[in-house]
Amino acid sequence: MSHNDIYLICITLFAAIINGGLGYGFSSITVPLALLFLSNRVLNPALVPVEVVLNAYVLFVNRGAVASIWKRVSLIVVGLIPGVIVGTFIVTRVSQPWLKLWTYFVLLPMILAQAAGYRRPLRSERSIGLPFGAGLGVLYSVTTVSGPPLALLLNNQGLAKREFRAALGVIRLAESTFTAIAYFHAGLFTTTSVHLIPHILPSVLIGVPIGAQIIRRMPAETFRRLCMSFDSWVVAFGVSTVLRDLKIVEGPKAFLFLAGVVLIDAWLLYRFFSKPAPGAATVSASSTPAESVERS
Repeated sequence: MSHNDIYLICITLFAAIINGGLGYGFSSITVPLALLFLSNRVLNPALVPVEVVLNAYVLFVNRGAVASIWKRVSLIVVGLIPGVIVGTFIVTRVSQPWLKLWTYFVLLPMILAQAAGYRRPLRSERSIGLPFGAGLGVLYSVTTVSGPPLALLLNNQGLAKREFRAALGVIRLAESTFTAIAYFHAGLFTTTSVHLIPHILPSVLIGVPIGAQIIRRMPAETFRRLCMSFDSWVVAFGVSTVLRDLKIVEGPKAFLFLAGVVLIDAWLLYRFFSKPAPGAATVSASSTPAESVERS
């Protein structure tokens, strides 16, 4: 077992714990860290089959709420198909260093928006469904991350806890399944990628139950904010590293980007902890999404 294999096991275990607590976050934690030593073309095909299993489990556990949310998410699911096709084409054609940089730059604003507690409910879910699904399909098939935009959308729409998780399960199972099919036809499932799966799957099986236990003992919003802050630092470090490697910014100056993001995030954390949300509560059977599972 190589050092990279050990790093990947530790990263995916930590990410699975986050996913077990929030209901999402596995890819949004794994990808920024693992891209420091793997390429998208190697990492993505290893993550997608694992996410098919993980998302199927989430959907099965919350299957009772599927009927109540299906009409609200069906257009998003349809929109995923062309988006996944376009995203898979991008993965097979774009230079890997530039693809990494694009991945980081797309993820960072969404992560900071969650860290800032952004809320803006949409009045017309039907009109946004297809374009949102298409964009989500491109994002997921290129990065295997869709949790941040999904969390921003679903948490703002007043879904109950089980409805939120069921909607998340339906959309994420669809996107991971569609992406697995597209990757297969594009020939992206190489021996190198497939050999990573046995290192990832045990971490998921162990980490998800641990995360579910942690979230019962900590205010969910606090847990989410800390996770998003950590993720923003990781992504910013990745951006600085790629900027240096591509020689866009020479030497240590590239890490000024990381310093800027750390300062922004520190201010967001200070604002959050100095003005705690009134009536904050830990996860319970009657929790709302914002109180319980805001979070791929």
